[in-house]
Amino acid sequence: MSKPAKKRLPAENRTPASTPARRIRRRRLGLAALIALVISALALASFTSPFLLAELRSFDYLSTLSPPPLPEDGPVIVAIDEPSMAEIGSQWPWPRALHARLIEALRTAGAKAIGIDVIFAEPSAAPENDIILADVLGPDVILAGDETLIETPQADQYVRTEPLAEFIARGARTGIASVQLSGDGTLRQVPGYADGFAAELAGISGRPKQPVPNAALLQVFGPARTYPTVSYYQALDPGQFLPDGFFRDRVVIVGLSLQNAPTLKAGGADSFATPFTVKSNRLVAGVEIQATIFDNITHGLFITKAGQPALVAAIALGALLAGAVVFRATGWPAALVSLAVLALFAAASTALLRLGHVFISPIGPALAYFFVAAGQTALDYATERRSRRDITRAFSRYLSPALVARLADDPSQLKLGGERRTLTILFCDIRGFTTISEALKDDPEQLTTLINRLLTPLSDIVLESGGTIDKYIGDCLMAFWNAPLDDPRHASHAVSAALKMLDAIDDLNAELQREAAEAGIEARVLKIGIGINTGDCVVGNMGSARRFDYSVLGDAVNLASRLEGESKNYGVPLLLGEQTAALSAADFTIAELDSITVKGRTALSPVFTVLPATEAGPLESHRQLISAKYAGRLNSGDEAFAHLEHAIPHLAGYYHLLRSRLS
Repeated sequence: MSKPAKKRLPAENRTPASTPARRIRRRRLGLAALIALVISALALASFTSPFLLAELRSFDYLSTLSPPPLPEDGPVIVAIDEPSMAEIGSQWPWPRALHARLIEALRTAGAKAIGIDVIFAEPSAAPENDIILADVLGPDVILAGDETLIETPQADQYVRTEPLAEFIARGARTGIASVQLSGDGTLRQVPGYADGFAAELAGISGRPKQPVPNAALLQVFGPARTYPTVSYYQALDPGQFLPDGFFRDRVVIVGLSLQNAPTLKAGGADSFATPFTVKSNRLVAGVEIQATIFDNITHGLFITKAGQPALVAAIALGALLAGAVVFRATGWPAALVSLAVLALFAAASTALLRLGHVFISPIGPALAYFFVAAGQTALDYATERRSRRDITRAFSRYLSPALVARLADDPSQLKLGGERRTLTILFCDIRGFTTISEALKDDPEQLTTLINRLLTPLSDIVLESGGTIDKYIGDCLMAFWNAPLDDPRHASHAVSAALKMLDAIDDLNAELQREAAEAGIEARVLKIGIGINTGDCVVGNMGSARRFDYSVLGDAVNLASRLEGESKNYGVPLLLGEQTAALSAADFTIAELDSITVKGRTALSPVFTVLPATEAGPLESHRQLISAKYAGRLNSGDEAFAHLEHAIPHLAGYYHLLRSRLS
């Protein structure tokens, strides 16, 4: 038999807030709002110092991940270092005549251009040494100058320090060796001076300079002492200490560069933290900084930091990618994809830095991605928690705790609103309840206690068998199977529950008789009638938008209720509908009793009951009796009645009623 097509309830019978389409639409609108909020917040945060420093720190790691090799024609460092101080036998500063010797030695060795990263702003104690140095200076020499910003409450003032005028008069040129540090004290930026030390050195060496954009970032090549470096005393006599042609056609920079590079914690004179300091924890000498700047501007290796529009676009991209990943759902698959996307951001930023010399920090898009993904995950978690709470609260009255837990763990099993499906419905009613109520009209507490003692075990049986309690109607209990969770054996489970309910009534009557005997009063004997029917129903949230219950509607429900009422007319406590009997026949001994027309229906409805397995033997004789009844051949004197009343005691009341109707 094909499964009936599902049919949704009309909109007025559904709870609007619970419709899946509206939940999905509400979630998507919330996700869009979250994306917009994250993009706006991070775009504003990108102007703050902490954000800018985080971007620069990411530059440190990415730019040093696989730094480019040193250019082959880069500068050579002549270091004013510890061995030179020991060899020369003098502490710094040295006589300027010694620097004159060095310049002459470098020229003789073939140096193309010489940069002295030492500021000679004041006359020395020995004026003759200044004259000696001035005599050797020329247009192939750059002397360091300095530019300092002095901030006072009244005004900000730039103070420029240059070499002595007599040095410049001999043809030497001044190059500003000052550098600009980031907010965390790290040197990352190419100085913007038009007459910077490295720029002037490039000019006299004949190297073309690349246009440097404002706030360009410096590409470093390694930690301290990455550049080829010789000691000052070795450069004074290169023929003795250095290979032949070591300085030929090379740019030479002279400056303080200790062999034991100072640590970040200890600090040092004319030493700076660079992006490589995060790995080496060592400062880099200023003379090496100038060499690095020289190679950056002559080979175009500097990094252009992307502007604000590009950063906002990257942030938007990160947020939108996160929205695409969590668009349908969040969970472990989305988390794994997120890890890959975050790694992709870092890889893309590195590739752009290396291949395009443009830096867009992965911090912005990564934070955007994280906040959108994490925010939606948190919202989904809160929604799921609320859904679990609502499901638990709503269905704990109807279902067993185990089934409620299954629904809470997987709400997709719950079709809210209304759907058409095959259910088995059970009605159970107390026989003679009006009489009991009349007898206890002056003692409502005892009546309530009695009803609770009856309905509690019956309800527990329904829940334990996987049924759903629909409602209590006075002394009547209504339940159904196969909703909200699928139950392939719903008919058998309903019949099994009915038999256990009958046993529970016997146990309760035994307790009541024992209590009555102890109290010396007459015991009340309780009886119930049960009707069970299976058929297509509409099940879901029934009621208004303000108040509703999970219930069922349909002709199968009405027939189950009629069967419960008809059970007393057949002398049995349990009547089954035709489809229930067919579905449960493999598990129970089913006996047909009659075909009836119940109130509200015109078609004949076969009715059945359940027999103990011990009474299955004479069932064929019972079938013959029912066939004779349908054929009109049965009469009250038929010998089959006497035989079957003893053979099937469970139907003795039914046979007695049937015989009396035939009389």
